[in-house]
Amino acid sequence: MHFHIRHSILLVFFSALFFNACTSDPPTGPQLDLTPYELDIPEGFPMPAFPEGNELTEARVELGKKLFFDKALSRDFSLSCESCHKQALAFSDPVLVEPGLQLNLGLRNSPTLANVAYHPYFFREGGSPNLELQAAAPIESEEEMNFSIPELVQRLSEDSDYVEMALKAYGREMDAFVITRALASFQRTLISGNAKYDQVVRGETSFTAEEELGFTIFNDANCNVCHSGFDLTNYTFENNGLYTVYEDGGLYRRTLDTLDVGKFKIPSLRNIELTAPYMHNGSLATLEDVVEHYNSGGQNHPNKNGLIQNLDLDQSQKNALIAFLKTLTDQEFI
Repeated sequence: MHFHIRHSILLVFFSALFFNACTSDPPTGPQLDLTPYELDIPEGFPMPAFPEGNELTEARVELGKKLFFDKALSRDFSLSCESCHKQALAFSDPVLVEPGLQLNLGLRNSPTLANVAYHPYFFREGGSPNLELQAAAPIESEEEMNFSIPELVQRLSEDSDYVEMALKAYGREMDAFVITRALASFQRTLISGNAKYDQVVRGETSFTAEEELGFTIFNDANCNVCHSGFDLTNYTFENNGLYTVYEDGGLYRRTLDTLDVGKFKIPSLRNIELTAPYMHNGSLATLEDVVEHYNSGGQNHPNKNGLIQNLDLDQSQKNALIAFLKTLTDQEFI
């Protein structure tokens, strides 16, 4: 998801025009199978919203999953979506910035895909309004798959399995609509909500004394203001004082408002133990580094959120906070 930012606005604009042109024909065809896909929604989670024309079906999820793990989506058959979003790491990536084709580097660390069905926008500056449009970006990016949607359509149209699956999922031949909608459908099934934290909330188990202390610190330090709700994020954009000067302006890249410099979409803390390295550019290697950053109060950037202050935690308190964060790991999900 970390495609080169200078292309993001143009790509989303192009995608909006291109894919809107592909949506005029309603799904039809004798092979169309609209058997609903039954999402397993954790207790306390709402039902995600599905865009009209891309309601969740078994055939769409099956096609999207095949596409997600297929290296045919990259120009030289070397990368799949899974290359940068590994299931064992909660669909995130352990490197600072994932090298794409010919080892081209993007600017950002690959975020987890857990619970993206609930996100109101995508990319760390919110440059894409939905999963359908987002799906095209890594394919088109020179820093990632370095392909094009028209060429990919041609490639997949020569595969009889894909042709049959497209007709079954959307009642139409393989095209940009099918590829992006199917990828979005599969990603909407990546629901994570059975960590120890959830089990405590449901009254099924209890925190240890150290985890309980960490949870108290988490709330007393106002971490729960931004990392709130069932997904432990309010999805807003904030500057957390990572730098005094930002190479990547974050939200500023989209708005060109100086008050947005250094503001990035607040990530979910779910599975945070597995999704290192941290921050938009992977600059903090460990949870200990993250806790130390917030404990210090961060850098004094003028846009920094005022809630981020020196916490003056001792080592045992920092250890307790990390112990709580590790209760957010959902072993069932990975």
